[in-house]
Amino acid sequence: MKKSFFKFSVTAIALLLIVSCSTVMITGRKQFLLFSQGEITSLSEASYKEISAKAKPSANKTYLSMVTKVGKDLTTAVGIYAKKNGMESVLEGINWKFEVYESEDVNAFCLPSGQIVFYSGIMKYASTPDMIAVVMGHEIAHAIARHGNERMSQEAVTGAVGQAVGAVLATKSEKNQALFQTAFGLGSQLGIILPYSRKHEYEADRIGLTLMAMAGYNINAAPLFWEKMSSASKSSKIEFFSTHPSDESRIAEIKRYLPEAAKFAGVK
Repeated sequence: MKKSFFKFSVTAIALLLIVSCSTVMITGRKQFLLFSQGEITSLSEASYKEISAKAKPSANKTYLSMVTKVGKDLTTAVGIYAKKNGMESVLEGINWKFEVYESEDVNAFCLPSGQIVFYSGIMKYASTPDMIAVVMGHEIAHAIARHGNERMSQEAVTGAVGQAVGAVLATKSEKNQALFQTAFGLGSQLGIILPYSRKHEYEADRIGLTLMAMAGYNINAAPLFWEKMSSASKSSKIEFFSTHPSDESRIAEIKRYLPEAAKFAGVK
């Protein structure tokens, strides 16, 4: 009985991996997505309401103006690229919104449904449009690459080992919410507290650079920003590095991506 159940589960998971395969915008990497964008959007918006209810919008209009301008430039580039390459479905359920919250935390994040938040604490490091674009491009990349869905799907499949996959697919909203909370680390603290995998971080860097180039921003600001942040983190604890690890290898990878991204300069 147990042996038959195991074979069924393995076979079901294998079939699920085949039918749930998707492609990441810009990089072309194949990925496994178990959840629909509608499910992700619903869970994401619910979490955003919880986060925004605890947050205090920044009174600094200059910060919000810069973040909004850069955000609109980058997301416009995303929309044009998606339409040109027949990938509009990737943006379904994403409604871009730009916020700056009052907080000393040096952090920023983007939820899968498109809500992008900068904490005022990061603005002293992202003090120019190009530097903001480095952070913004990276965060937008996580959303359009559907890294959150991918991480939730991995969590679900891990939990499906030894279970009937049908049971996983029949999960109620409460269980999906728990998966979302686990995948994003959303809980008592404000914002995102769990790091993405190194694979996702590198991919977000690569996509972010490409978006910067498309939108006309200086991609050479990227290694300078991360070097600046890395240097600052040595003298003080910066929350950004709990979710965005930075080291010499990562900066080297960013520099390696620059020639590739440069080819997209002005191309939308």
